[in-house]
Amino acid sequence: MNESYSHEVSSAGFWPGNGGYGRAAFYVYCLSRAPGLWRNEIAHRRGLLRPRARQFILPYDAVREASDPDALLLGFLQETYEAAAELAHWDRQALERSA
Repeated sequence: MNESYSHEVSSAGFWPGNGGYGRAAFYVYCLSRAPGLWRNEIAHRRGLLRPRARQFILPYDAVREASDPDALLLGFLQETYEAAAELAHWDRQALERSA
């Protein structure tokens, strides 16, 4: 656990509505000390930024009601990862795999 959190981390998942947010949502947290990440506005306006919790949130209802839910969710996940990677100057070539 110590080693995994000592380097670049971008983690995404889903929770059913318990905890501090209280509703079903997708979340992203990034272990990044990049200046400005937690002030960063995400283009997917249905997504929320929770700076105190250091999380990006996309409510499940926004995905469920979207005309293209897959595109909304994938866009949210990609955008939040890219914000962390670019602001923290991660070595993306070493981290990423092509499909």
